[in-house]
Amino acid sequence: MTNEELWQQALSELETSVSKANFVTWFQNTSIAARQEGVIILHVPNAFAKEWLEYKYHKFILKALRALSPEVRNVEYAISAQLAAIAQKQKLQRVFTPQEEQMEFKEFFVDRETNLNPKYTFEAFVVGPFNELAHAAAQAVSKSLGMVYNPLFIYGGVGLGKTHLLESIGNAVKKANPRLKVQYLSAERFTSELVAAMQSNEINTVKEKYRSCDLLILDDIQFISGKTKTQEELFHTFNTLYECGRQVVFSSDKPPKLIQDLEERLKSRFEGGMVVDISQPDYETRLAILKNKSRGKESYLTDEILDVIAGTVQRNIRELEGALNAVFAKSKLAGRALAIPEVREILMKNLQPRRTVTANQIIHAVAEFYDIQERSLFDKTRKKEIVKPRQIAMYLLRDDFNGSYPYIGQRFGGRDHTTAIHAYEKISKDVKRNPQLSEEIKRIREVYDFNSQGNG
Repeated sequence: MTNEELWQQALSELETSVSKANFVTWFQNTSIAARQEGVIILHVPNAFAKEWLEYKYHKFILKALRALSPEVRNVEYAISAQLAAIAQKQKLQRVFTPQEEQMEFKEFFVDRETNLNPKYTFEAFVVGPFNELAHAAAQAVSKSLGMVYNPLFIYGGVGLGKTHLLESIGNAVKKANPRLKVQYLSAERFTSELVAAMQSNEINTVKEKYRSCDLLILDDIQFISGKTKTQEELFHTFNTLYECGRQVVFSSDKPPKLIQDLEERLKSRFEGGMVVDISQPDYETRLAILKNKSRGKESYLTDEILDVIAGTVQRNIRELEGALNAVFAKSKLAGRALAIPEVREILMKNLQPRRTVTANQIIHAVAEFYDIQERSLFDKTRKKEIVKPRQIAMYLLRDDFNGSYPYIGQRFGGRDHTTAIHAYEKISKDVKRNPQLSEEIKRIREVYDFNSQGNG
């Protein structure tokens, strides 16, 4: 396997592990320069990409490469003058197969002024029951900037099409009026630009860049959690745009009220417009998406193959696309459509199965979600900020782990089983009449990949 082929396949795996906005931001214009005694030298276009890949995504990169080439021991990152020149000129040329011959990584072809990918349009967006409200709101915003749903806040789990919808707004606006200033970027990139500007005493340049937008789109806004300076700048940027009647659009993996360490004034701004979610797609929508993505590839991807993929991959659209890409790549290599057993084998190897949840994972997830110490869940305290997460953890241990009441009581500091019964019954009742609590439990399960089976 050549370096080019190895990195292309690794990117296909990495695409399912990080958000699309951050995938585009940090993985574009990267390539494997060399393989030396188990060490891969990865070329990147600039210092920012080197820093983020090395410190934030290294473990994902190493895991993807090792899965394809077990002899890989480590990955080192180096800035390439050639890639830097390409990035500087925004030509975004790639070392993979030509765009018209491939299905993956088209998101690297972006407009240099707006950061928008022209392939993300409303026409190419498959609408189903899980996203129709978000789609309608996005279209309304694109037709009346600053007049309806300002801001528009779209949230949902990883890989459900938020980025596609956000960029569709930007592309529709630019198509209707090319003179309008549109900027799309991830919140992570917004933060990195802000940090760089502060270090170089050019903060006014960043302020002018984003406060002069007619449409500002920020993806993965949950990234600013706990980042005081970023939140402060975003607050003032939002106010400037809003007061001028300009449009702001956000996306997140959770609703504003559930983003930890987010200033209340920002939560208030986010909730002041339209907040809408995208849930998981049903089978019919998954199949429609696959058919849409496989146009022109019917000789390799038959209806029967698409049916198997749609029935197997259920969690999100990105994983669905990744599975389609994997099957297509193998089919193209074989020069024929694969047999169904071959397709199932590929899916089993490439897809991460929904894990069987453990008691420790539930306890850890609840503590992390509510930003408290795990050990505090076992304390004999009646503080509201501890009691609620403790009861939710007990509820999930019963509902998702099928733990017995005595077992659950013992896990939480040797409490009596009646305490576990009370917690389970209370949360069961509250979740039916409290939409926010229902949303919190739903997000815990989605973000931490739990699969509620019920307690039978």
